Amino acid sequence: MEIQIDQLTKVYSKDFYALKEISLSISHGMFGLLGPNGAGKSTLMRILVTLMRPTRGSIHIDGKDIHKHRKEVRKMIGYLPQDFRFFSKLKTWEFLDYSAALSGITNKKKRDEAVDQMLEEVGLYDARDRQAGKLSGGMKRRLGIAQALINDPRLIVVDEPTTGLDPDERIRFRNLLSKISGEDRIIILSTHIVADISSTCNQMALLNQGNLAYQGTPEELVNKARGSVWKVILTTPELEKVKEQHPVISTVMMEEGWEVILVADDLAGYPGEKIEPDLEHAYVHFMDRELNEYMLADF
Repeated sequence: MEIQIDQLTKVYSKDFYALKEISLSISHGMFGLLGPNGAGKSTLMRILVTLMRPTRGSIHIDGKDIHKHRKEVRKMIGYLPQDFRFFSKLKTWEFLDYSAALSGITNKKKRDEAVDQMLEEVGLYDARDRQAGKLSGGMKRRLGIAQALINDPRLIVVDEPTTGLDPDERIRFRNLLSKISGEDRIIILSTHIVADISSTCNQMALLNQGNLAYQGTPEELVNKARGSVWKVILTTPELEKVKEQHPVISTVMMEEGWEVILVADDLAGYPGEKIEPDLEHAYVHFMDRELNEYMLADF
């Protein structure tokens, strides 16, 4: 299973490019698409699942052009959009049965088997007779991934799946995605939550203002931030001054002042120690460098 994206561009108006000549290669496993809100992630996802056409460029899935072979490609795709909707008065199993019928499972016995199996898989079997509209937020997202998986697709696209979930449900959802990933299946996870990428994906890309800013492994991105992440203890006036100079990742009030984690090439006189970066640190470091380079180039 392989996806090849070549020079993909989407222009919404004369001066607004949602995507600018994106080229990506994606193979089996979990692939993370990271970036701030408005970076172009949802636009890319909608084009990928054939809900939107690009202005120019192409996408091939296993060698098939997604627009020339639209029907065939759609059978390979399961999609959980950011604004996932359902019929709230249907019971959980009824909604999933309806989704299975839409996906092409016409045999009632096979559909019943698929629905029960999928409810077990996502941990919703005990809630099968509950109205979908009365499920918790986390359970609704699990119902969303169940409808995306019901026809055993080889490509699964999930857009901002953990937004609004509590920490336990977020971890449960990430574990579910990891469980269903396999050697001949691609799961693309589009998110602005760094932890969703660091705990599940072995490959990733980073979008910024419609541009492909980075593609590689999370570990390679972390390596770029080594030597540039610091822990310092600051007074309140020092903290306010540092905030104007460097990206601050976290602050914790201590007896001796503020313990601050920040990104900087050097601290310009402030006492501190370098720490090992994680993906969140690396993301902040990379985006700060990208933004500065973009502004300098524009200037």
